[in-house]
Formats: sequence, C-alpha cells, structure tokens
Amino acid sequence: MAEYANIIVDIFNEKLDKTFQYRIPEAMKEKLTLGMQVYVPFGRRNIKGYVVGLTDEPEFEVAKIKEIIGIATDSVPIESQLIALAGWMKKNYGATMNHALKTVIPIKKKSNAVEHKSVRLKLTEIEAKSELAEFERKHQKARVRLLSALIENPQMDQSMITQKLNVSGTVIRALETMGIVEVVSERSYRNPVSHLDSKGYHLTLNEEQQSVVDVIERNLDQKIAKTYLIKGVTGSGKTEVYMELIAHMLAQGKQAIVLIPEIALTFQTVMRFYNRFGDRVSIMNSRLSQGERFDQFERAKNGDVDIMIGPRSALFTPFSKLGLIIIDEEHESSYKSETLPRYHARETAIERARMCGASVVLGSATPSVESYYRAKTGEYELLELKHRVAEKPLPKVEVVDLREELKAGNRSILSVQLQELMEDRLKKGQQMMLFINRRGFNSFVSCRACGEAIKCPRCDVALTYHQQTIQAQRQLVCHYCGYMTAMPKQCPSCKSNMIAGFGTGTEKVEEEIKKLFPAIKTLRMDRDTTMRKDAGARILKQFAEGKADMLIGTQMIVKGHDYSNVTLVGVILADLSLYANDYRAGERTFDLLTQAAGRAGRGEKEGAVVIQTYQPDHYAIAAAASQDYKAFYEMEMAYRRMLRYPPVYDMLQILLTGESKGKVESYAGILCRDLKEKTKTLQYTQTRIIGPGEAAIGKINDEYRYVIYIKAPGLGAITTLRDYIDTCGCEGVTISVDMNPMTVC
Repeated sequence: MAEYANIIVDIFNEKLDKTFQYRIPEAMKEKLTLGMQVYVPFGRRNIKGYVVGLTDEPEFEVAKIKEIIGIATDSVPIESQLIALAGWMKKNYGATMNHALKTVIPIKKKSNAVEHKSVRLKLTEIEAKSELAEFERKHQKARVRLLSALIENPQMDQSMITQKLNVSGTVIRALETMGIVEVVSERSYRNPVSHLDSKGYHLTLNEEQQSVVDVIERNLDQKIAKTYLIKGVTGSGKTEVYMELIAHMLAQGKQAIVLIPEIALTFQTVMRFYNRFGDRVSIMNSRLSQGERFDQFERAKNGDVDIMIGPRSALFTPFSKLGLIIIDEEHESSYKSETLPRYHARETAIERARMCGASVVLGSATPSVESYYRAKTGEYELLELKHRVAEKPLPKVEVVDLREELKAGNRSILSVQLQELMEDRLKKGQQMMLFINRRGFNSFVSCRACGEAIKCPRCDVALTYHQQTIQAQRQLVCHYCGYMTAMPKQCPSCKSNMIAGFGTGTEKVEEEIKKLFPAIKTLRMDRDTTMRKDAGARILKQFAEGKADMLIGTQMIVKGHDYSNVTLVGVILADLSLYANDYRAGERTFDLLTQAAGRAGRGEKEGAVVIQTYQPDHYAIAAAASQDYKAFYEMEMAYRRMLRYPPVYDMLQILLTGESKGKVESYAGILCRDLKEKTKTLQYTQTRIIGPGEAAIGKINDEYRYVIYIKAPGLGAITTLRDYIDTCGCEGVTISVDMNPMTVC
C-alpha cells in the first residue's frame, strides 16, 4: 500500500497548478484510490483536492509532509484513464489541471440513493402457519394480515404492505426482531429512459451501407484502431451504420459512446437506439436531475449499460470496456466547449480512444473543413454514402432572389413560390418545416425619428424584441447577458412615439404564417420554447405524431431529425449567417442550408426546398442548393489558404476583458508587442501576430473586450507562445485563450 498521495488542490490558480504531496493515514490506506476527493491542510485552512497519484517515494523531506485529513464522502472517484485525459486536455487547451479534472467528472458529487425495500418470509410454511395461529389467538390483527399475505407470497414490497395491508413499520420491525421476516434493501437506479418501450428494430442494410460497415468491422476484428469519417448525404442511413457497428462491438463485450450535438436531438436518437438495444442504452445530459445523472454514472461504472448517448459531457462516461466512440453531425460547433478548458470533443474523443485502443467514427453530410482535410491527407479514413436509402431522390431545391421579390412588390417574409408550395402541402395533408436562424420577434427596435436603436446597457448590442418570454410579454431581451426590460412606448433618446421593431425572428415568422393561413397548426422550436425540461422532446413528439402542419425553428430543427411526412422545407433568410464577422461564416451557412434541405423528402413522397436569399450567387449558397460539398470545399480551402486560416494554419485567439476600457486596451497593446518580440527572438518567421483590436462586440456584461490572434503552420510556436501568455498578467484584466476557435471574437 502506498504511503503518499500526489494531490491537485481545488483552487483555480495557474501558480497552484501542480501536485502537492501528502502522507496517507494508516486508517485510509486501504480506502484511498485514484480520483478520490480528499480534505487536506493548505496554508491556514483545510481545502479539497484530487488524488492524481499514489507512491511510496517521498518528494520532500518526510518531516515536512502533512497528512490527509479525510476523504470527501460525497465525491465521485474518477478512473486513472480519465485523470490522464485531463492531463492531456490541460496541455493541449491551456487550462489548469483543476479545470480539466472538473470537466472529465460529469458528476461532481454523490446523490442520495433510491432504496427499494421488500419484506421476505424467513420461516418455512409450516412454521409460519404455527406463528399465524398464535397471532390469531392473541387477536393481533396487523400481524395476522402480514403473515397471511407472506404465506401466499413469500416476498412483498414494503410500500405495498404499509399501504394496501395497512401494516405499520413498527409491526414489520417487531416480526423482524422475532426472526419471522427480514427487510431486504436494494439500490434502485433512476433510469431516464425507463418510460420507453422497445419495439425491436433491425433494418437490412443496403449495399452501400454494408460496404462501409464491412471496412470498419474488418479493422475492429483485427484490433486495428482508427478514426473514420463517414460522409453521407442526408437520408443515407448513417444511424443504421452506427447501430450495426455498435451491435458488433457489443457482441465482443465492448461498450460505445454516441455523441450528439444538442440535447434537443436526444429524444429521436434515443428512440431509435432503444428500439434496437433496449435497456442497454442510457443518456447523459445537463437536463437530467442530479440524481439521474449520478445514477447513469454509476450504471456505466457497474456495467449495467453499454451505450451512452448525449452531448459533449457523455464523452467522459466511465466505461471500462470502451470500444467505439461515434460523433454524429461532427461538423457542429457545439462540440467545442465555451468554458475552460476550451476543448473540442472530436479531438478529445480521438485521444481517449487512443488511450484505450478504441476506434472513432465521425459522421456528417457536411463534414467540417478540418475533418475532410484530415481525411484527404490520410489522417482519417474517408468512407462515403452517396445515395439516400431506397434510392430516394434528394429534394428539389429552388433558390429565390429576394431582391427580385421586392422589385415585384412582394414585401412579405415569404416569397410567392414558398407561399404557393405551402398552400399545396396543406391541401395534401403533408408537413412542412420553416427555418430562420434567429429567435424572438424583431431583431432590434429603433426610433424612426432619431435613428437610435435601443441597446443593452451592459453590452454593445441591440436588444431583441420578444412578444412573449417565460417571465412576461412584450420584452426587450439581450441574448448575451440576459438583461430584460419592457418594450418602451417612447424613444429613450428623443421621446418620439415613432418607435418600432425591425428584422425578423421565429416569433414573427409564426405570427405571419398564421395570418396567411388561419387554419394552419404550428409548433415553434427555439431556445425560448425549449428552456423547460423535456420541452424540446415534447415538441418533436407532437410533430412526429402529426399534431402540427408546420415546425418553425432555429438551427435546432435542421439537425438529424427524420420525418417521413415532411415534404417542404423553407429557409426564410439564408444570408443571416453570412453576415457574421467570422472566417467560418461560409462553412456555417453551407452546413445549415444543406442540413435544412436534407429534412425534406425522407419518406416516400418527393421533397422540395425553397432557399430565400439576397445573395443567390454566393458560393456557399450555390453549393448548398446543388448539394455539392466538394465544390464548396475547394472554394473554402482556397480562401483558407490565402488568408492562413485553419486547417492550413493553426490559430490561437487571445481575449482580454476587464471593466476599464483604457486598462484593457493599454495592456492588449503591451502584450501584443511582447508577443511580436518573442517571435523575433525565437525566430518564428512564419508566425503572424494580428492585433490588438476591439472585439466584434466590444462590451459584454459590463466588460470591455480586446482580441489578439496568433497564426502559425503547426502547434509548436503557438504552444510556446501560449505558455508564455500563462506567465503574463495585469490587475483588472482577464486573459483567456482559445485554440482554433469555432467562433471568433
């Protein structure tokens, strides 16, 4: 048994981001394991820390090594492999080890267990009848009721005994003391998918799907671990391929993790997997209660489930026999964490797979430029599904130039073509989806007299008008800090009554649709309508059951959903994502449009798509309309090479924030000069330092923001400069870094 423990203290401070050694008390030596949280003396106080190493070798003078005080009883031990993964995340994403450890522990502390109690008869039938006769003689009616029931059924739920038989706990305990019965307690795990019914599900793969499965299974059988990219058009049956691969792994006694980009996708995904694999499937996400999440963690550790489905955090499921990690819709930006450490689930999944000899499968109709680039260079193995299942045709896509609509006098948010197609689908009893990537009613409110837009007092952005929020009606909302205020009747600047909303969001689209088609039944799915637990699942279930003619929503509705009766998809304004101050704007637009178009015509009926835009000739929109990924990729890569963006170059984003604009601006200039000097000293001739400059949104939540970018061909120079940044600092200024950011500031 080890004498000493190496511990990371629970303090988020770069200077304390190292291990401290403590002596293990004799009484604790058999209990202490890697990953446990313990109480240790630190300076003048006692704090928590994580055990990351056990050793017999002291690193310091023995007399100066302090002793562990105790084990935190509510903590959840983490596996040594996850500790190693946390170390890798710290190194690659520039966070503290403490930040990384807290990330790989989806469940921070134990939750009260749900106990299932039953009462069991300990006597033989003859002995029990003898005792029963004695109770009857003494007119002990409650004991008679209990013993009579147990003679008929030797084990019963305690709750049934107390409620149905009206027998108190005192009577049960009395019979237990007499040795007549015993109370049996069993841990009952909360199961968030227990309400589902497994219908059984197995579809014969087509030739194209089977060829992809054969390639991967051949390597799995030969213990060859690889990363695969499945590029499959929308409706090509990627999920069927995933399930077939998982079935193969389960037959080998292995386990699988399935990552999905958003919680909103959980319902439909879980239903498909549950129908195939039953209660071997579970889910992990932030919408579960603390108790539910803890129980899924425990079920995974105990081997009670073999398949875990969920967003990023599901990646850290403590499976001991992990054989396969699947990342569906791998292009999604939600796989990149917005909090420290700013890890990407794709890269982290590949590293975890490497540690345990597992394989990774990435799937998308529109692979990220980075993944396709790595597949083209041989880092990943590229496999393609070029046709929809059952040879169903891709939907017919029509691009509508909104400039021409305006010239023709149409000022509606719906083009003439889209209105006509909607009317046709309503007559036929077919369903539709309308996509606009902006929630709320109006995108901003402005005064027509003085031209002032109403802005958030804490952020440098215009407030969005919402007809209805959870809290109240007719509210102006900041989508960055959450600030809310009532819609004013007068302009706050000039007191004019000429104040009005401009721009369009999901709420306004829904209102306009109901004006044009009064009999239509609509559902709306955006962040506002899915804030409550299971709200998204309920909306999707209603739509799947045909209780609405149209589903209106943001990007939530364009990812992974499969409805056979949807024959029309309309994109209200395809340009919105093009206007973003971001080098990924073209890629994001292409992804959204292609995915949206892919929701139409997935059943037996032919699908149609209408894309409304002011820029019909933009390469991202044109490629999406023709479903031509390769044409888009070539144009996008030419742009990335010219401007030295990922994946050709690696890029580090440095964000400086603080309450004093002058201080942040000044220190950003100092840091930028220091970094440029550093590159000269180290002779990083191909490294580019860009900035400093004010961020696209100069203030969020009363903090001013400046940004610096570093570009380099490879991670060597960037890692060195990032480590140097860790040593820098200025009081009142916070520095955060993001490697190859999904969105730029």
